[in-house]
Amino acid sequence: MPTTLTSEATTVWTGTLAAGSGTVKLDSSHTAEFSVNWKARAEGVANTTNPEELLGAAHASCYSMALANALSSAGHTPTSIQTTAAVTFAAGKGVLGSHLLVSAKIPGLTEEEFQAFAQDAKVNCPISKALAGIPITIEAELA
Repeated sequence: MPTTLTSEATTVWTGTLAAGSGTVKLDSSHTAEFSVNWKARAEGVANTTNPEELLGAAHASCYSMALANALSSAGHTPTSIQTTAAVTFAAGKGVLGSHLLVSAKIPGLTEEEFQAFAQDAKVNCPISKALAGIPITIEAELA
Protein backbone atom coordinates (compact mmCIF):
# COMPACT_ATOMS: atom_id res chain seq x y z
CA MET A 1 0.00 0.00 0.00
CA PRO A 2 1.40 3.44 -0.93
CA THR A 3 2.38 5.74 1.89
CA THR A 4 0.73 9.13 2.13
CA LEU A 5 2.37 12.22 3.51
CA THR A 6 0.79 15.49 4.52
CA SER A 7 3.11 18.49 4.55
CA GLU A 8 2.28 21.67 6.43
CA ALA A 9 3.12 25.34 6.29
CA THR A 10 1.62 28.12 8.40
CA THR A 11 1.15 31.79 7.60
CA VAL A 12 0.46 34.40 10.27
CA TRP A 13 -0.84 37.67 8.77
CA THR A 14 -1.49 40.98 10.50
CA GLY A 15 -3.24 44.02 9.10
CA THR A 16 -4.98 44.72 5.84
CA LEU A 17 -3.97 43.23 2.50
CA ALA A 18 -2.22 46.36 1.24
CA ALA A 19 -0.61 47.55 4.48
CA GLY A 20 -0.28 44.27 6.34
CA SER A 21 2.41 41.63 6.33
CA GLY A 22 3.07 38.17 7.55
CA THR A 23 5.37 35.22 7.81
CA VAL A 24 5.09 31.78 6.33
CA LYS A 25 6.83 28.95 8.16
CA LEU A 26 7.59 25.50 6.78
CA ASP A 27 6.16 23.46 9.64
CA SER A 28 6.90 19.95 8.42
CA SER A 29 10.59 20.42 7.71
CA HIS A 30 11.30 23.26 10.14
CA THR A 31 13.81 24.53 7.56
CA ALA A 32 12.66 28.07 6.90
CA GLU A 33 10.45 31.01 7.74
CA PHE A 34 9.80 33.74 5.16
CA SER A 35 8.35 37.24 5.24
CA VAL A 36 5.39 37.88 2.92
CA ASN A 37 3.43 41.00 2.00
CA TRP A 38 1.23 42.37 -0.74
CA LYS A 39 3.90 44.67 -2.22
CA ALA A 40 6.22 41.69 -2.72
CA ARG A 41 3.38 39.84 -4.43
CA ALA A 42 2.18 42.66 -6.67
CA GLU A 43 5.47 44.44 -7.40
CA GLY A 44 8.35 42.29 -6.18
CA VAL A 45 10.46 43.27 -3.18
CA ALA A 46 13.98 42.13 -2.27
CA ASN A 47 14.24 39.73 0.69
CA THR A 48 10.48 39.11 0.81
CA THR A 49 8.78 36.17 -0.86
CA ASN A 50 5.28 35.66 -2.21
CA PRO A 51 2.97 32.70 -2.81
CA GLU A 52 3.96 32.48 -6.47
CA GLU A 53 7.66 32.18 -5.67
CA LEU A 54 6.84 29.39 -3.23
CA LEU A 55 4.65 27.76 -5.89
CA GLY A 56 7.56 28.06 -8.33
CA ALA A 57 9.84 26.32 -5.84
CA ALA A 58 7.33 23.50 -5.51
CA HIS A 59 6.89 23.19 -9.28
CA ALA A 60 10.63 23.28 -10.07
CA SER A 61 11.52 20.65 -7.50
CA CYS A 62 8.59 18.40 -8.37
CA TYR A 63 9.36 18.60 -12.09
CA SER A 64 13.04 17.75 -11.55
CA MET A 65 12.03 14.72 -9.46
CA ALA A 66 9.47 13.59 -12.05
CA LEU A 67 12.01 13.89 -14.88
CA ALA A 68 14.68 12.03 -12.88
CA ASN A 69 12.18 9.26 -12.13
CA ALA A 70 11.05 8.90 -15.75
CA LEU A 71 14.64 8.86 -16.99
CA SER A 72 15.93 6.38 -14.40
CA SER A 73 12.90 4.12 -14.92
CA ALA A 74 13.93 3.93 -18.57
CA GLY A 75 17.56 3.17 -17.72
CA HIS A 76 18.98 6.69 -18.12
CA THR A 77 20.77 8.18 -15.12
CA PRO A 78 20.82 11.98 -15.25
CA THR A 79 24.09 13.67 -14.33
CA SER A 80 22.16 16.83 -13.47
CA ILE A 81 18.78 18.45 -13.96
CA GLN A 82 18.31 22.18 -13.38
CA THR A 83 14.74 23.48 -13.44
CA THR A 84 13.52 27.03 -12.96
CA ALA A 85 9.76 27.59 -12.68
CA ALA A 86 8.65 31.14 -13.47
CA VAL A 87 5.14 31.62 -12.07
CA THR A 88 3.26 34.68 -13.34
CA PHE A 89 0.73 36.52 -11.16
CA ALA A 90 -1.51 39.48 -12.03
CA ALA A 91 -3.41 41.36 -9.34
CA GLY A 92 -7.12 40.89 -9.86
CA LYS A 93 -6.58 37.90 -12.15
CA GLY A 94 -4.48 35.49 -10.12
CA VAL A 95 -1.87 32.99 -11.27
CA LEU A 96 -1.64 33.15 -15.05
CA GLY A 97 0.84 30.36 -15.73
CA SER A 98 4.05 28.54 -14.93
CA HIS A 99 6.98 28.38 -17.34
CA LEU A 100 9.56 25.64 -16.82
CA LEU A 101 13.11 26.30 -17.99
CA VAL A 102 15.06 23.04 -17.91
CA SER A 103 18.69 22.20 -18.61
CA ALA A 104 19.80 18.62 -18.12
CA LYS A 105 22.88 16.48 -18.61
CA ILE A 106 21.95 12.92 -19.45
CA PRO A 107 24.62 10.73 -21.05
CA GLY A 108 23.58 8.67 -24.06
CA LEU A 109 20.27 10.42 -24.74
CA THR A 110 19.38 12.10 -28.03
CA GLU A 111 17.72 15.52 -28.11
CA GLU A 112 14.52 13.95 -29.47
CA GLU A 113 14.43 11.36 -26.68
CA PHE A 114 15.11 14.05 -24.09
CA GLN A 115 12.27 16.25 -25.37
CA ALA A 116 9.84 13.32 -25.04
CA PHE A 117 10.92 12.72 -21.43
CA ALA A 118 10.74 16.46 -20.69
CA GLN A 119 7.19 16.75 -22.00
CA ASP A 120 6.09 13.62 -20.16
CA ALA A 121 7.46 14.93 -16.86
CA LYS A 122 5.70 18.27 -17.45
CA VAL A 123 2.36 16.51 -17.78
CA ASN A 124 2.86 13.91 -15.04
CA CYS A 125 4.56 15.92 -12.30
CA PRO A 126 2.08 16.02 -9.38
CA ILE A 127 2.41 19.80 -9.03
CA SER A 128 1.71 20.21 -12.77
CA LYS A 129 -1.41 18.13 -12.25
CA ALA A 130 -2.41 20.34 -9.31
CA LEU A 131 -1.95 23.38 -11.57
CA ALA A 132 -4.16 21.93 -14.33
CA GLY A 133 -6.24 25.14 -14.52
CA ILE A 134 -3.36 27.30 -15.76
CA PRO A 135 -1.07 27.13 -18.80
CA ILE A 136 2.23 25.33 -18.20
CA THR A 137 4.91 25.91 -20.81
CA ILE A 138 8.40 24.47 -21.07
CA GLU A 139 11.78 25.16 -22.65
CA ALA A 140 14.04 22.16 -22.19
CA GLU A 141 17.61 21.71 -23.40
CA LEU A 142 19.98 18.81 -23.23
CA ALA A 143 23.27 20.32 -22.11
